[in-house]
Amino acid sequence: MSGARGDDRGAAPGSSDPIREAIRQLKRLPGIGEKSAARHVYHLLRSKPGTAREIGAALLALEEGVRTCSVCCDLTGTDPCGICASATRDDRMVLVVEHPQDIAAFERSGEYRGRYHVLHGALSPLDGITPDQLRVRELLQRLRDGQVQEVVLATDPDVEGDATALYLARLLAPSGVRVTRLAHGISVGTEIEYADALSLARALQNRVEVR
Repeated sequence: MSGARGDDRGAAPGSSDPIREAIRQLKRLPGIGEKSAARHVYHLLRSKPGTAREIGAALLALEEGVRTCSVCCDLTGTDPCGICASATRDDRMVLVVEHPQDIAAFERSGEYRGRYHVLHGALSPLDGITPDQLRVRELLQRLRDGQVQEVVLATDPDVEGDATALYLARLLAPSGVRVTRLAHGISVGTEIEYADALSLARALQNRVEVR
């Protein structure tokens, strides 16, 4: 019989094809399309026995073992997280970021030794994201004991990040706490997590007061 064969991989009607299912699930991740998902799947199939199982176990642990830090709202395996539990960090300064991965970017810079606070997003009326959906209330609670002297707004340098920083600056103004914003050393539109360590260090060193 002539003609092109379909990519049925020998799967019987109604049966589950683990290869196709793995590719389909990987495509749910951002930035992964059909080809890259297939490449990852076949790489796992060529890897030493147990590799896929180990990766699967680690992914399951994310859902079962990761929680939100009750202090800074970072995602962590312990509560409080390691940074909040550390006695060597400066309690007088809190750096506010949009996402948990932004913390790793600042830690790589080696410039910051204060505390963090994660908003888990930025204001975006078009997407229906309002202050009530961010960890703003928790930030205000942290200022009540009077320890914090400066809040550094390190939201992304884009429309949503700027709007969030402006909102927080106005909200924090009555508290008397010094409010600063990262200097313009990071390209507009660049997400904090992708900024290089040197640029972040300089932006932090040259931060400006928000009035």
